[in-house]
Amino acid sequence: MALFSSLSERLNHIFSKLTKRGKLTELEIRTAMREVRIALLEADVNLKVAKQFIAEVSEKAVGQQVLESLNPAQQVIKIVNDELIALMGSGNAKLEVSPKPPTVIMMCGLQGAGKTTMCGKLAVQLKKQGKKPLLVACDIYRPAAIEQLKVVGGKADTEVFEKGTQNPAKTAKQAIDYAGRMGYDTVVIDTAGRLHIDDALMKELEEVKKAVDVTEILLTVDAMTGQDAVNVAETFNARLDVTGIILTKLDGDTRGGACLSIKAVTGKPIKFIGVGEKLTDLEPFYPDRMASRILGMGDVLSLIEKAQEAVTEQQAKEMERKMREASFTLTDYLQQFEALKKMGGAGALMSMLPGAGKMKLNEKDLDEKRIERTKAIILSMTPREREAPQIINSQRKRRIALGSGTTVQEINQLLKQFDQTKQLMKQFKGGKLRGKLPF
Repeated sequence: MALFSSLSERLNHIFSKLTKRGKLTELEIRTAMREVRIALLEADVNLKVAKQFIAEVSEKAVGQQVLESLNPAQQVIKIVNDELIALMGSGNAKLEVSPKPPTVIMMCGLQGAGKTTMCGKLAVQLKKQGKKPLLVACDIYRPAAIEQLKVVGGKADTEVFEKGTQNPAKTAKQAIDYAGRMGYDTVVIDTAGRLHIDDALMKELEEVKKAVDVTEILLTVDAMTGQDAVNVAETFNARLDVTGIILTKLDGDTRGGACLSIKAVTGKPIKFIGVGEKLTDLEPFYPDRMASRILGMGDVLSLIEKAQEAVTEQQAKEMERKMREASFTLTDYLQQFEALKKMGGAGALMSMLPGAGKMKLNEKDLDEKRIERTKAIILSMTPREREAPQIINSQRKRRIALGSGTTVQEINQLLKQFDQTKQLMKQFKGGKLRGKLPF
């Protein structure tokens, strides 16, 4: 599912009505803004935030410059885009780094928001940046919380410091000393959560904050809880003065309310967003890219970044050569599926493509299980069959089907699809598609 697909569809519908008209009147713009306001409220955006947003957009959109411009609808969309960016924060808010190591990051949040898993995701991000993080277990109440952090730390290949159920503030202090001795430059403290906010929880978190020199206090909130997430953020911020927000579960059925409201209500920036269950499914938050995705314009920059992480420059050059020479094989096809998986899967990538929200795609086209079955078929082939699929006769197909747990029909579909891909590459090579493509 694309991020905020319902809101994106509503906004695109509203703006498409404006673009069909030539000149716009003030009444038409104000009518459209009322519809946008309803769309925002249905997406669970905070009432005050929605009203202020519409007031800001309306004031700029009904100006003489817009009404008399050659393309007023595009001007209105640009104003909405700019105001969405302003609403979510002017730019990417990076993690602060302590001038004297270690940098101490205190993680907090309610139970179920994904805070402990987020510690592991953050460790993976920090390691990508060349940091050496240490995870600290300070949740001494939830059953198996320390064990869960150890499992997460193991997956992130990061050490976990724990002292059982002793006082969390004392454990945090000892962890800082240990980090200094062992050369860790970043300490991530996993604190206790509760099902609901209570005074005992807040006092304990305040004690941990007092005990160590904290650089960042990051609040993890569940984006799927909408306005509840905003209320939680407001309460935590009032007691702890958080430095940033991490929104989790943005890959779920999220309406967008928390993402669009939280900065305006708390004054604190969203620093990261969780977009999946894997430890690599954490992205820095860019307000301009998110606004672009909400308005159905895609997020090409994030797409490029994901591609650069998944495919080396040498691999990209080799693939470009094979496409140019039309020497693409099923082994190359398999590598493309592996790269797709590293980039978050077909569904995640589609949400970043401009205009993806308007494309009515067959669910089967984005079915990750179908992709896995395709990979199983190719892996069940011999190296010779992958290089020269034309030798795959009925007998070979039955063997491949048996080895991959699929059917001969699925193998036929794959071979047909692969042949179509090769034909397309030949057309690229011969320049027959020039002038027919939109780029």
